This record gives sequence, structure tokens and C-alpha cells, in this order.
Amino acid sequence: MKLNMVQAINLALKQEMEKDSSIILLGEDIGKNGGVFRVTEGLWQQFGDERVIDTPLAELGIVGTSIGLAISGMKPVAEIQFDGFTPPALDQIISHVGRIRNRSRGRFHLQMVIRFPSGGGIRALEHHSEIMDTYLCHIAGIKVVVPATPNDAKGLLISAIRDKDPVIFMEPKKVYRAIKEEVPEEEYTIPIGEAKVREGDDVTVIAWGAMVKTVNEAREKIGDKYSVETINLRSLKPLDTNAVVKSVKKTGRAVIVQEGPRTLGFAAELIALINEKAFLSLEAPIKRVTGFDVPTPLPKLENYYLPSVDKVVNAIEDVMRF
Repeated sequence: MKLNMVQAINLALKQEMEKDSSIILLGEDIGKNGGVFRVTEGLWQQFGDERVIDTPLAELGIVGTSIGLAISGMKPVAEIQFDGFTPPALDQIISHVGRIRNRSRGRFHLQMVIRFPSGGGIRALEHHSEIMDTYLCHIAGIKVVVPATPNDAKGLLISAIRDKDPVIFMEPKKVYRAIKEEVPEEEYTIPIGEAKVREGDDVTVIAWGAMVKTVNEAREKIGDKYSVETINLRSLKPLDTNAVVKSVKKTGRAVIVQEGPRTLGFAAELIALINEKAFLSLEAPIKRVTGFDVPTPLPKLENYYLPSVDKVVNAIEDVMRF
């Protein structure tokens, strides 16, 4: 059946909750209202307010409560309403979520998911369009997943819920309803840490989240001029290093497309990886297409801030002409 990302995530939550009564949802307005983006619509009606819990406006409390529940054997899926509301919860994420297994020398683990809409592209207010991937990837002990398509979202979320370790699940709100594709009705999983590659020969273009759609549109615009290989990372931590290195060794050229600010972004980590593992295969300097080192701007400048199809095409042209 054809679903958008909102519907695919909703179906994944529904199917997992039907199978496992220890899975509960926590978050602001996720109950009767179904969440700001209606991702949890209908789940409160089916599972009741003991399993779909409307919380106070307190991200620190949402994550802290989830930690206690997970230690006690429950499997909480906590929603933070917007990416820009994540910083208050970083105390719990850094100090406890990422450390429980190490602190207890493996005696305790947290089987929990923290999910939230991520990134810009919907002309939202300040604190509603942030990109938190770099912050979160720097925290030891957690996994960071960023789906790009409805199919990705369902399979990766089921894997995240079943994972024995805590998973941050960043949902690119720009493509919540921008893509519809065939999604199997039955349950399935996509391994966390396995990228998706579309074959090409001339240049490797790497992206994640909402930027995968932008890259695919750039690939279509280029057409047959160059043979573009694209990598949808799907997971930033763990990272599919083999897919990245293998691709760049084959093509000799790379472009990395990152929505967030340029300085110390995840693209820089990928460049370091390529330099360490595939430097002698490079035929041109690696290009980054990124956001700017400023907060995501208000609607008037948002399109200027975000990497565009034309910016990606220009970057590909630059590395091919080098």
C-alpha cells in the first residue's frame, strides 16, 4: 500500500504495540490529538491512556521518566514535539541514557526510543526547525537513525523499538507528507547501520534525512550527463563506513549534502573517514553542500538556507570538472 512517512511511522507503532504490551508512548499532545503532525493519530483510541500518555510540557521529564520505565522492563517510545525542544532533555540523554549500560557494567540497559520531527522546510517558527544530529552523534552509548522515505521509516522504527540499546529517531518533517511509496503492510525491519545505495560510476553523493529527496531530484536533473551514485545513510550512528568507502573508491569523487550548519557538521566526519580510508582513490577534492553557521532562519530566508537541487548539481559539476 502507498503511504507517506507519517502513516508509515504510525503503522509501525501500531503493529509493535499490538505485539508487545510493554511498549508505551509518551509525549506532549500525542494522545487524543494524535500529536502536532498526527503521527500518533488513533493510537490513544486503540490502546488507551495507560499506553499512550499525554505528558506535561517538560522534555527533561519525558526522557527521565522513560529512563525509569526502561530500567524497569518497559519499552518506552518518547516523543519530543519539535527538534528545537530537545536541548532541555540533553541532560538526561547525555548523563543517563547514553551511560546506563557502561555505568552498570552491562547489568542494566535501556530499550527505549526518543523520536522527534527534525529539520526545516515547513516555514516554522524559531526553535521548530533545528538539526540536532551532530550534537546527538557525539554522545557515547546511543544510536542515531534518520529515515529518508516512508519505507525507511517503518522498517527502521521497528528495528529501533526492538533494539536493546537506546535509539534517537530523527524524523525529517520536510518529507513527512512529501513522499508516498509502496510500504509493506506486514511488519519488516531494516538493520540499523546499513545504508541504501543507488549505483553509479562517476561521482558519489551522500545524504541523509530530507536531503536524500533533494539529492534524488538533483540526480534526475543531471540525467545521463554523469553517472551519479547516491548513498542514503539511514543511520548516522552506527555508520555504514563500508558503503561510503567502497563507493568513493569506485567513483573517485564525492559530494556530501548536509542540512545542518557547516562547521563541525557530520559531513566533516565523512570527509575525515574518506581521507583516512580512500584518499588515494580521490580524483577531486570532496565538496560539501550544507546549511550556514546560523540558526535556521524564519520563512523568508529558509529556502536560501537549505541545500537546494541547484546547489547539489553545481557541486557535482565542480568535482567532475576538477
